[in-house]
Amino acid sequence: MSNFKVMLLFSVALIAGLILLVISSDKFIEHSALVAEKLNVNPMIIGITLVAFGTSAPEMVVSAIAAFDNAPEIAVGNVLGSNIANIALVFGITLLFSAIPIASGLSSKEVPLVLAITLLTGALLFDQHLGVWDGIILLAAFIVILTILLRGNKDLKSELEEGLPEDDGASVGKSILFALIGLIILIGSSKLLVWGAIGIATALGVSELVIGLTIVAIGTSLPELAASVSSVRKGHHDIAIGNILGSNIFNLATVLPLPALIAPGMVDANVISRDYPWVLGLTVALAIAIFLFKKTKNNSIPRWIGLPLIASYGVYLLIISTSGSL
Repeated sequence: MSNFKVMLLFSVALIAGLILLVISSDKFIEHSALVAEKLNVNPMIIGITLVAFGTSAPEMVVSAIAAFDNAPEIAVGNVLGSNIANIALVFGITLLFSAIPIASGLSSKEVPLVLAITLLTGALLFDQHLGVWDGIILLAAFIVILTILLRGNKDLKSELEEGLPEDDGASVGKSILFALIGLIILIGSSKLLVWGAIGIATALGVSELVIGLTIVAIGTSLPELAASVSSVRKGHHDIAIGNILGSNIFNLATVLPLPALIAPGMVDANVISRDYPWVLGLTVALAIAIFLFKKTKNNSIPRWIGLPLIASYGVYLLIISTSGSL
């Protein structure tokens, strides 16, 4: 088979995997919630599960599949690349549609938490090794973060319960069937995406880390982009920034532990010297913007901030493309 046909095959597999991934993750979460609701599971438990899994389902399954396929660099790159894309690309594009009001409590809870989990991740990655204990520490941090978010936050509790999908009248058996179909397609599409990504990396001589940081990361960030833009266009501006921060927290606290637990080992040196600093830098920049613009008359992040954010993502891609470690 010619190189062109091979590349075309891998590209089609990757694109098809991404499309099926986005659709199946949404359906799986929806019907899983319906099953839990029909079985009288506590609405808070369902809501928390939806927040934890729903915001990072594509990244979570892709990272797990990549780790099982002995491609942990795709998993690590997917997490860090998604966090970079969420702030620089997703939030940048969202700002082009509208200025984003800064909700009360954002600077006192969500911002410190995303900064804390980002710094913890950096400390764990500093030795260039992602091991089982690193994964356990991150999962423990997730429990602490979730507890802090829920403690005394009646608004969040009501939002979690009210955000559950409406009962469509289907039987428990039917909902379980749809949930299982969604899960099977979710796993299959992730497998297809990872296979295509590994194939493209091999064919082009590009590292799996770079593929994870770019193509896979952008693809798995599409749900966040769609949700944020849709929220802003419907007037729910506060959901947009909460979506970005929440997704980044859960990516680091629930997705990164997967390669740590499934395929522990050394981490590419570029993760520490190049990629993590971008994650930290963009997170700090967003935090500073929130604190600064919170004190302004409009109490919102202006639209023009979207331009430097998008430009920064272009610079990051340029740095990756000219890196000697491709």
